[in-house]
Amino acid sequence: MPRGSKAKYTDKQKRKAEHIEESYEAKGVPEREAEARAWATVNKQSGGGEKAGGSGRRTSPETKKAARKSSARRAVATRRGVPRPGSTLDSMSKTELMDRARKRNIAGRSKMRKQELIEALRKAG
Repeated sequence: MPRGSKAKYTDKQKRKAEHIEESYEAKGVPEREAEARAWATVNKQSGGGEKAGGSGRRTSPETKKAARKSSARRAVATRRGVPRPGSTLDSMSKTELMDRARKRNIAGRSKMRKQELIEALRKAG
């Protein structure tokens, strides 16, 4: 059995792990590997065994889901070069500055250095 006692897991979690393990074994995965994968899957889906009173369950799953979603959106926006709210021109990357210059149709932007882009954007208002 994988490391650690399974005493804190619910009966439902134990049945689920057993079912997953049997499925892996049917696919030809070695018994120990199948068991390890099964418990890893149960842990990922349900967060592990039952928790004692105040150990780590302060944030609801809905709150965590919303936080992950907003975090993912911010990451996508960053990759697209969308500036972060409240960011100053000096703290932006050259890519972010180029995007702003493109949106404001600043001529000659492709040949400008970062500092020149900042100055042109400040002039453009």
